[in-house]
Amino acid sequence: MRFLTSGCYVFLVTQTVLAACMERPPNVVIIYTDDQGYADVGCFGAQDFKTPNLDRLAQQGRKFTSFYVAQPVCSASRTALLTGCYPNRLGIHGALGPRDQHGISADETTLAEICKSRGYTTAIFGKWHLGCQEMFLPPNHGFDEFYGLPYSNDMWPWHPRVAHLTDIAERRKKGYPDLPLIEGTTVVHSEVAPEDQMRFTRQFTERAIGFIDRNHDRPFFLYLPHPMPHVPLFVSERFDGTSVQGRYGDVIQEIDWSVGQIMETLARHDIEDDTLVFFASDNGPWLSYGDHAGSAGILREGKGTTFEGGIRVPCIMRWPGHIPAGTVCDEPLMTIDILPTVTQLIGAELPKHKIDGKDVWPLLAGEEGAKSPQETYCFYYHKNALQALRSGKWKLHFPHKYATLAGQEGGRDGTPVSYSQQEIGYALFDLEIDPGETTDLAEKYPDVVARLKHLADTIRSELSDSLTGVQGNGHREPGRIAKSFK
Repeated sequence: MRFLTSGCYVFLVTQTVLAACMERPPNVVIIYTDDQGYADVGCFGAQDFKTPNLDRLAQQGRKFTSFYVAQPVCSASRTALLTGCYPNRLGIHGALGPRDQHGISADETTLAEICKSRGYTTAIFGKWHLGCQEMFLPPNHGFDEFYGLPYSNDMWPWHPRVAHLTDIAERRKKGYPDLPLIEGTTVVHSEVAPEDQMRFTRQFTERAIGFIDRNHDRPFFLYLPHPMPHVPLFVSERFDGTSVQGRYGDVIQEIDWSVGQIMETLARHDIEDDTLVFFASDNGPWLSYGDHAGSAGILREGKGTTFEGGIRVPCIMRWPGHIPAGTVCDEPLMTIDILPTVTQLIGAELPKHKIDGKDVWPLLAGEEGAKSPQETYCFYYHKNALQALRSGKWKLHFPHKYATLAGQEGGRDGTPVSYSQQEIGYALFDLEIDPGETTDLAEKYPDVVARLKHLADTIRSELSDSLTGVQGNGHREPGRIAKSFK
């Protein structure tokens, strides 16, 4: 073997892994949290609450310190994870609400459908948020089992914004929807109350455990998208008051407990070595909620912005014997890369239509000298506006307005403060030395700015850009409900 070049050796190792996967493709477990900040895990810098199970996951796996979501908001982020596409390519923007009449198209291919093509059993327990009408729900997009919520837990009448409307009928009359709990495609609880949400982290975890118990002897794909720590925050009595930080810390500690329960279940069935476990958050913290929000650490801003605090999230992956334990990867990668990577690992075929993600297995495997296969990652937000892109160590912001607390403290006890609007022009940051995006280098490196502007033009020709008025040609329509009444 010593006579082989390093490139040949890497090729042989990769082929060996893939051959093993063809014989016994790995189970895939994705744990996805809601609005959890970059610094809200112990090994990413959390303070005043503890995450021993997530920290152990990182010790036994690989921590990714430059992992991105496609957009800093719920539905768009989840679309990218499950389809391998930028969400605006598929006509999904922002966060879909109960009144929206569109969702993920039946023509798209989800990760669940990819796994089913290889004989996997599939399930999701938690928050969906890719469309709330029956045609958009998980059982129509590759999932054998679904138990959870169709959208965010603040899209309901118990939220503080409408808490003064104490009569349910009055709330509905004023147009505030209920928050339904759905099993399969059937609403099993039309009006989720606070006491129900207190049980959600435990309940969805128990459902996930039962799914593993029933399917441990065959390949499975388990997607566990917790509704927490999205506001309003809810935690079970067992974890209430257990952290120094307060309610937010309590909620994170219960999520960490959930991770521990999943890992214990895999160990009990002796399938830890047969399972790829992926943990991440869907976007950065909702900073206006103050003590009911998380932290982006040294990163700038949070949810709803394309600064690092809104789009860079904590990420850990574990697969013993394949992903090196106790290691760190700082190469950029994104949720769009998960689908093609898993597709390659399990020996499935990629979708026939165009996707944006690429196979990043060499980064997961810790191969020496591995680099991101993506020349750029682009960051859209707010009505299909291309606000920033990253290429290598460089990140360029394009002129746009953004919401910021501008130095003021966030709210307390679940009541947010108002953001102010600021505007940024062309701004260039070296993320290797300045992840907090504090020092604009645009004037110092005009050649880099010019190169990134050229890359942006290529992206706009595909995905459009409302900021510049460019109409691209790479869009696909979302699924839509036909209007049969006024």
